[in-house]
Amino acid sequence: MTYKTLFLDIDGTILTPDHTYTPSTKDAIQQVQKQGILVFICTGRPLHEVTELGEELGVDGFIGYNGAYAQYENNILVDKPMDQDTFEQFLALAKQSNHELVCYTKNKNYFTSLSSPVTREFAEVFQLKDNHLLTENVHNQILGSSIINVQPNQVQAYESLDPDFHLSEVIVNGISNCYDIIRQQVNKGEAIKKVLQYLAIQPEQAIAFGDGMNDKEMLQVVGEGFAMGNSNPELFAYAKHRTTSVEDSGIYNGLKQLQLVK
Repeated sequence: MTYKTLFLDIDGTILTPDHTYTPSTKDAIQQVQKQGILVFICTGRPLHEVTELGEELGVDGFIGYNGAYAQYENNILVDKPMDQDTFEQFLALAKQSNHELVCYTKNKNYFTSLSSPVTREFAEVFQLKDNHLLTENVHNQILGSSIINVQPNQVQAYESLDPDFHLSEVIVNGISNCYDIIRQQVNKGEAIKKVLQYLAIQPEQAIAFGDGMNDKEMLQVVGEGFAMGNSNPELFAYAKHRTTSVEDSGIYNGLKQLQLVK
């Protein structure tokens, strides 16, 4: 098989719990790029917060906000903000339940509270810098959002608001009771389909690595889907392959299984 694209999640896949990456990860990216394979970051994070990492790793393109926005070179391939009415339903329920939201537009991060301990912890763990208080004038610009301080038995209340949405737990060291809002037709997998279509690449020629349940659609649409050794155990059912943990060169070792790195 001639592989042409590689899609990489960030937290728990590229980045270890201390926000660094192993030298083997950058080496693996460089090795596959020399073979003509295009490398994309594919993350739930806002892209304005990961540009520096992307430049440092030398990636070719970006998918962010759990698939709501995708860019290759100067071309925007996906740009799908949340429906404003639906977002405001989630926001109202969060306020009623004493939960906090973090929301992302193309350029900024918006929080329902900048002083709450849980939002401050979230911003610190994800190293978010451009943070602002959520205001009504950006409700129609929200590309992605996470709900903070949610108990598992409260998830169903959010999912019952709209059948096209579900919550995906964020499993990152230092974060608990946090869920990404995922749309059925706007997710990492759907964004990858758009990228592959634009590049005229077949799905079986694509590779992806992830560790969270927001990666399940991504791992299903590519020919070679890898779940990291540190993955949410539920993710293994959606991956064709398993590799080692993020701290044990998981990306490098997975690509070695495909004989793409030495």
